[in-house]
Amino acid sequence: MVTVALDAMGGDHAPVEQVAGAAMASLDKHGPHILLVGDVARLQEELKKHPHAPEKFSFEMAREVVPMDAKPKEALDSLPDASITVATRAVRQGKADALVSAGNTGAVILSCSRTWNRLEGVRRCALAAVVPTQRRRGEKHDPFSLMLDVGATLEANAQDLLAFAVMGSAYASRISKNPEPLVALLSNGSEPTKGRAEIVAAHQLMKVHPAMKFIGNVEGVDLPRGTADVIVTDGFTGNVVLKMLEGVSETVMSIAKYAYRSNLFWRVGLMFLGSGIRQLRQLTDWQEYGGAPILGFDGVCIKAHGRSGRRAIANAIRVANKAVRTGLVASMKEGLAKARELDIPQNVPAGEA
Repeated sequence: MVTVALDAMGGDHAPVEQVAGAAMASLDKHGPHILLVGDVARLQEELKKHPHAPEKFSFEMAREVVPMDAKPKEALDSLPDASITVATRAVRQGKADALVSAGNTGAVILSCSRTWNRLEGVRRCALAAVVPTQRRRGEKHDPFSLMLDVGATLEANAQDLLAFAVMGSAYASRISKNPEPLVALLSNGSEPTKGRAEIVAAHQLMKVHPAMKFIGNVEGVDLPRGTADVIVTDGFTGNVVLKMLEGVSETVMSIAKYAYRSNLFWRVGLMFLGSGIRQLRQLTDWQEYGGAPILGFDGVCIKAHGRSGRRAIANAIRVANKAVRTGLVASMKEGLAKARELDIPQNVPAGEA
């Protein structure tokens, strides 16, 4: 059985929602064993409040917590017994196979970096995020694309982008059960020469990678259409795009609520559109996806949203379990090994505006 270490003290609603989500996940027939990391006495008291499978739980004491607004390095240096540090250490020591945390994002990434090893061929890790799309692919017809990086590596060179593409492709094929995910570079035009020099060079590398279905460059308008299953970019651009998409989703739902309260005719119209609006709400609900992976290490880490409730935590645990069971890390290693065999292009031309 897979064991997932849950940083039960990390997150805006920890440990209440974390423990409740873990209890939900423990009732899954093929769910993992869950190692709850934090104030053990408090976690045990919380667990008693929920139906759960007692045999699927164990505990690891952590006396400190990294605040959500703390500076990651300062916090980890001053809090050696922080729950996120204890949880990442548990994975390194073999007590767990994967990590789930809704805590301080920077602290989670830095703790993984300090405790785990980077995969060979990975210079910088990538934080991925799911993006709702029109198209549904894979065995389960998941309605999302994976975008990376969205904040871990602000400046990425061509080799970084290639590594992101390899790791993102492996993740999409394992979690979405899509054997041939379509991979694309985010740029300001579809032509191979469009974008910064790093994008142009990465394009040349990706198109010759033997185990990747690279479809070229895509523009921002292609993201919600689902043109690609994996969208590759640097962390600065990815973070801006992700926040914009989140804002659009929230704005659409806010406008619908305003229209419903303001005008009888609008209210009647929205009633007829009720089914479609419910589908839109479900499609854009990040709690459905649980969390997103931090890729580039020899361990599995699923980073849940800081505001995660119990449903999101339970789904994040399920994703972590699936990533381990399907051999995500081994698949990334294989793809990265093939990437190292590629010829690095020399004298790459500068990108076009």
